[in-house]
This record gives sequence, C-alpha cells and structure tokens, in this order.
Amino acid sequence: MSLTVIIIAITVVVSIAAFNNGRLMHQYILNPYTVHRRNEWWRLLTSGFLHGDFGHLFFNMFSLYLFGEGVEAYFRQIFGNKADFFYILLYLLGIIVANLPDTFTKKNNSGYNALGASGGVASVVFAFIMFQPTAKMGFIPLPPIIPAWIFGILYLLYSRYMAQKQYDNIGHTAHMWGALWGVVFLILTYPPIVQHFIQTIADSFR
Repeated sequence: MSLTVIIIAITVVVSIAAFNNGRLMHQYILNPYTVHRRNEWWRLLTSGFLHGDFGHLFFNMFSLYLFGEGVEAYFRQIFGNKADFFYILLYLLGIIVANLPDTFTKKNNSGYNALGASGGVASVVFAFIMFQPTAKMGFIPLPPIIPAWIFGILYLLYSRYMAQKQYDNIGHTAHMWGALWGVVFLILTYPPIVQHFIQTIADSFR
C-alpha cells in the first residue's frame, strides 16, 4: 500500500470522526490565537487532518490521490530507500509551512480558525509539476489542456489575488505557500530538478 493511500485513509478517518465530535475538532483545528496564548503549536499540523465537510475532504484527497503516487514513484527513483521519509517530510511540512503565515498574522483574532490538508496537497501537486512540467493540467471543470508549468504560475497568481481580496472563506494563502514549499523542498533535496525542469520546458518548444 502506498504512503499516499495511507495518508488518505488516516485523513478520512480523522476528518469523519471530527465531523461528529466538536471536542475533537476544537482541540486540533488551527486557531492562531490559541496557538500563541497556550503554545499549542501542534495545531499547525493536526489541522491538516481535519476538514470542514465531505466536499472539502473529497476534493483534497482526490487531488492527493491523482498526484501523490506519481511523486512517490519519482522519489523512489532519486532517493531510494529514503523515499518514504522524504515524501512524508514533503507532505507534513507542506501543511505546517502553509499554516505559518496565518498563524502569525491572525494571532490576535480569537475567532479565526483554519483546517484542511490543502497545504500538504499543494506541495505534492507542485512537486509533480517540477517532475513533469509539460504534463497537461486544468482547472475544474475545464479539461486538462494547460501545460503543468503554466498551470502552476496561474494557480499561484490566482491564490495570491484571492488571498488579497478575501472574497471567500477558502485558505488561499495556505494554498500558495504549500505550493511554493513543494518547489523549494525539491530544489533543496534534489538540486538537479532545476535543470530537469528548465530543459523539459525548453524541449517542448522544439
């Protein structure tokens, strides 16, 4: 069984349990005010295993399933027997890094809460883009017709715009930072990915 499937299974079980258990949700959701006042820093990670509803849960886990096993396969090629360790590190730190900005900017807002695996999922998706920058991707419900590297740029621009406008209750800041972490993580752990990324894009224009 792949790590991706294991992560999905754990997240689904914890999320569904929290749907019917307000105490569980309250204890592990990200609340920056509580994090700073009570030093409950674990919330930066545990909130990534909670979701607001079944739709939120399905979208995140479906996205993780689509790209996660592909990234695992690449990690096995470049990291060998350390692949599982690096994959877990990518995903879990993606959740934490994505939660850091709001944890500090919202620290005086006792009513602000955040949850969801979006940061970790975005880090995996963007790691996939680094490996396959010319693969076709798309924005739901549109078909996948955009080269992955262009999709990545549009995704970051959209997330930044929506984070500034705050039109909805979606954590666009977490999406953006989780995505950037996926890129940074690969560059730090496997520097040849930069040349691979650039060369693959260049070859697509020939």
